[in-house]
Amino acid sequence: MTDLSNLKPPKGATADRKRKGRGPGSTLGKTAGRGQKGQKSRSGGRVHPSFEGGQMPIHRRLPKFGFSNAKFRKHFSIVNLHDLDGAFEDGETVDEEALRAKGLVKGQHDGVKVLARGELTKKLTVKVEKFSKSAKAAIEEAGGSAEVI
Repeated sequence: MTDLSNLKPPKGATADRKRKGRGPGSTLGKTAGRGQKGQKSRSGGRVHPSFEGGQMPIHRRLPKFGFSNAKFRKHFSIVNLHDLDGAFEDGETVDEEALRAKGLVKGQHDGVKVLARGELTKKLTVKVEKFSKSAKAAIEEAGGSAEVI
């Protein structure tokens, strides 16, 4: 009977590893299948994948173009409505300091954004940098207020 305690691969599915460089009797001794001299016979001797034999590589032949604003993008920490509902009591004020104290916001970022995933059943005063439209509507619908800092 086969169960987890005696599993084996089927016959012929595994092969012994090749023990290279172990003498002439092994058929893979001396140069160990690497041929004679040259870069590829040496330890660590390989060219990098983009090497084109010394000709000017494609990434240098083609012009640079475009511009990216990624360096200047603002990164917001995301908090959802169900997170607020579970962590805060009715009538509390929610700001970045309170969110950090509850462990909902960690690390460095440029602000906090509240998104509308989940439901909010409590009346909260939320003061953060950004809200999605639906999150702002849900907070106000629950009787709270959403203030943009």
